[in-house]
Amino acid sequence: MNGDQVTAGTGGRASGRLQQLFEGRRLTPTQRRIAHCMVRRATDAPFLSSVELAELAGVSQPSVTRFAVALGFDGYPALRRHLRDVPAAPAPADGRAAPPPNEYQQAVLAEVENLRHLAELLADPEPVEQAGRLLAVSPALPVLGLRAASAQARGFAYFAAKVHPDVRLLDESGSMLADRLDAAVRAGASVLLCFALPRHPRELAGALEQARGAGLRVVMVADSAFAPVAGPDDLLLPAAVGTGLAFDTACAPMLLGRVLLEAMCDGLPEAQARLEEFDARAAARGLFLD
Repeated sequence: MNGDQVTAGTGGRASGRLQQLFEGRRLTPTQRRIAHCMVRRATDAPFLSSVELAELAGVSQPSVTRFAVALGFDGYPALRRHLRDVPAAPAPADGRAAPPPNEYQQAVLAEVENLRHLAELLADPEPVEQAGRLLAVSPALPVLGLRAASAQARGFAYFAAKVHPDVRLLDESGSMLADRLDAAVRAGASVLLCFALPRHPRELAGALEQARGAGLRVVMVADSAFAPVAGPDDLLLPAAVGTGLAFDTACAPMLLGRVLLEAMCDGLPEAQARLEEFDARAAARGLFLD
């Protein structure tokens, strides 16, 4: 039977089971493409051969095998047996079911869950408050984020510069990165704020090693408490990324960055005065339309 011809209720239950299987997994873009294909063909998925699934997803057959192994199975046949053995959820009493969320909705719902988990972690505010104090007292504040994490670092640095006297964005790797780290240390930096998101660049590990060697305390916003670039003495603040689309989504790390900004402002006695001064200058220059 073609997966597009099944009832909404049957397809919804099947796609929901698949989504649970994939949720929270660290998959490559190719593997996510396979996962998306399986969700779209949820009812057919337990009966597709690896060759058929590869053709539907537009990938190679070995990629399908590696995908199954990434999910914790010995190979694709074991994954297919698992899908066949998982019992279907009972149908609603009235025989009707709401249409299953599509892949875009599923990505949004997964991010909502990431934010909910972040809220639970923030029930203990002490780690964030400690990080805020460290950032506030550092005379110079280097903010590091490479490749995928550069947007998070840039966003933090943009707002932090409104209240902190010396914020230094480090969002490009290469030989200049080491020089800019050295300059921050010479300017009195005592801490480095790092956004470390997957896939973790090799050059990020080198920059962090240099920073620690120079005596900087690392405050790290990472996608998990087990980030491969984290050090044992780092103050690590985890915020999960969404993995439901071809490229990661980082709503929780972005929000955690804003929470850190708030905590840093609490440790800067002149923060409010600097914000008011900026607003006055902005109004005088007509910077904004609203």
